[in-house]
Amino acid sequence: MIQSAEINLEDFAISPDHGFLPGGLPLQQLPSSYYAPWENLAVRLPTLIQTGEIRSLVDNLPILTTEWLQTEPEWRRAYSILGFLTHAYIWGGEKPQDILPPCISRPLLEISAHLGLPPCATYAALTLWNYTTVPEADITEPDNLSLLTSFTGTKDEEWFIVISVAIEAKGARIISLMLDAIAAAAANDIPRLTALLYRFTDILEDLNSTLRRMYEKNQPDVFFHQLRPFLAGSKNMSAAGLPNGVYYDIGEGKGDWHQYSGGSNAQSSLIQTFDIFLGVNHSATGDVKPAGTGYIQEMRKYMPAPHRNFLKTLSVISNIREYILSSPTEQALKESYNAAVLSLSSFRDTHIQIVSRYIIKPARNGVPLKNEKVNLATASTQMKGLDDKNATGLYGTGGTSLIPFLKQTRDDTKAATC
Repeated sequence: MIQSAEINLEDFAISPDHGFLPGGLPLQQLPSSYYAPWENLAVRLPTLIQTGEIRSLVDNLPILTTEWLQTEPEWRRAYSILGFLTHAYIWGGEKPQDILPPCISRPLLEISAHLGLPPCATYAALTLWNYTTVPEADITEPDNLSLLTSFTGTKDEEWFIVISVAIEAKGARIISLMLDAIAAAAANDIPRLTALLYRFTDILEDLNSTLRRMYEKNQPDVFFHQLRPFLAGSKNMSAAGLPNGVYYDIGEGKGDWHQYSGGSNAQSSLIQTFDIFLGVNHSATGDVKPAGTGYIQEMRKYMPAPHRNFLKTLSVISNIREYILSSPTEQALKESYNAAVLSLSSFRDTHIQIVSRYIIKPARNGVPLKNEKVNLATASTQMKGLDDKNATGLYGTGGTSLIPFLKQTRDDTKAATC
């Protein structure tokens, strides 16, 4: 391996074996019995949502402090639990609840500040820190994984999450490879860089194969009508009943209104490394480097602070596209780069197909499963109506025009070819 002097992965809480996932399995339960009230609700969450008891039971929780959180895995477990309870409380009734009680707000704000994350159910809470497996099992295989906490208790929700976990685990090997490629470009080692770019393409195609397995155990109607409502955030949700977002009440007459995007795979640090590494410019979506303020850049605020810092550092040292453009006579190198770019475009094509099957088609059908009520968060995906730029009228959990945004991101990727 060619060493990169600029980056030491451990400084950014990145595991050589697991990538952006924790180095060891996420903590299954907080060790201190002091936090049993949180754990007791988390383990029964699907039932409590179904019976309509979740809000009253949350209201009766004691206001616990963070005093007994000792290790980083404990902080992460607490964050994940409270993220689930937050979204279950907001969306788990006939109408959305726009006031979060102190028993959730106060500890969640402290934990979020410690971890450098917003106080809501982010990709980290839902995915990175919310899985387990049996000892010695291969975590790159989704069949080996299960969830710690769930909104619905369905196999469909579990499969949706563990597919992402498996992709994160498989993607761990690509992180060091990208650093090697950056070092190879800096050393003007064209044969090495060419080989690494082809290896990048192979790994990304493997990730794409895992993503395509989404269809195996995740039914579109279950995802759309049962799970997706709870992934919604409090931002751009006026028509759903949250015109001001959610008030985080910390007691004694104090608190603030907050608006956050919902949990989204756009908050995966791994996926954003690919764009940075290949020099893909998402200017059409507002993401002009280095000072982009568009949606993709915004999603970095929903990543753990060390991972966010890694992306910032990678943006500074990444040299691949610049090097390719400065080597116009190196046809084999250019071909290896273009293959890598097109593999990323293909990955995004798969994502668009999944969105069409799991969101667009169920939304058009408009009929929930038997005995299922339409949650306002689901209805809000169509709340802004049709326009020339968004013919489907569908919006993502973060408020983006769903298909137009994804297609533009895919097209921006293709445009990076040389």
